Amino acid sequence: MKKAFLSGINGQDGSYLAELLLEKGYEVHGMIRKSSVFNTQRIEHLINYDYKKNDGAKRFFIHYGDLIDGASLTRLLRRIAPDEVYNLGAQSHVKVSFDIPLYTGDVVALGTVRILDAIMDIGSKIKFYQASSSEIFGEQSFSYQNEQTPLAPASPYACAKAFSYWMTIIYRKSYNLFACNGILFNHESPRRHETFVTRKITRAIARILKGEQDILYLGNLDAKRDWGYAKEYVYAIWLALQQDQPDDYVIATGENYSVRDFLDESFSLVGLDWKKYVQIDPRLYRPNEVSSLCGDAKKAREKLNWKPKCSFRQLVRLMLESDLNLEGLNLKDFEN
Repeated sequence: MKKAFLSGINGQDGSYLAELLLEKGYEVHGMIRKSSVFNTQRIEHLINYDYKKNDGAKRFFIHYGDLIDGASLTRLLRRIAPDEVYNLGAQSHVKVSFDIPLYTGDVVALGTVRILDAIMDIGSKIKFYQASSSEIFGEQSFSYQNEQTPLAPASPYACAKAFSYWMTIIYRKSYNLFACNGILFNHESPRRHETFVTRKITRAIARILKGEQDILYLGNLDAKRDWGYAKEYVYAIWLALQQDQPDDYVIATGENYSVRDFLDESFSLVGLDWKKYVQIDPRLYRPNEVSSLCGDAKKAREKLNWKPKCSFRQLVRLMLESDLNLEGLNLKDFEN
């Protein structure tokens, strides 16, 4: 039975990947930071469900740790002895990274090196996956970004991710580690945090319909992103570590839509005009905005046999249905 270790298991991607690995028979170990709030909402169903091996032993474990603590990472990995390590933990909010650049760099950039060093210290054949981001590309003159596109990070978060990306490649080439980068373009789901624009929109619609919110404050409506479904993207993550050789992969849909498009699609599903509810707040603009990102996932299609299935419209509907359900509402009641 394979063992997997996931940092950031309580995040959107971590929760979906944990489900996938458990379905495939893995023993799964997740690391979370200790904070004043026990932030495990996305994995409560995994904690409460009794995943067991054939001999009755548990298959799902939560450990406290932190990407800024290299010693604890080494101890954890040595004790668990995983076959695969997925580094999904991060301070992942781009705008917030401008407010806390040092912390973002410590967690996102140096945190990756701490895990790589821990793997080196253990001296095992652990396979390593680094969660990279389309933000590393920054503003581009190219219509599509792939594995050969030059990096031009435009935020502290993107810069930290670019550092992690290159360090993963350096360790792979220098020490013959099985280390992969997944350059995931924006991927959303009902488990996306409410501070991210897509979920902020769908949650607001549900609250507006309940009479609990009047105004939705947003920043740049013209920013375009390549939005896919997170649950499908974690399957590509897993596939990357099942290959004979380590490599780096862009994971994307190849289509991009603006925040305005997301508003059009989501509000129209419930018969509302978003212009009556949305107000622009200049404080929500990023200091250095990337206008458009769109991925070319040809390599993932050819080498991993992976391609997205959920369309943009299906994704919007999926997220909106979920948030309406949280408010005790049903999307069908609002459709024409």
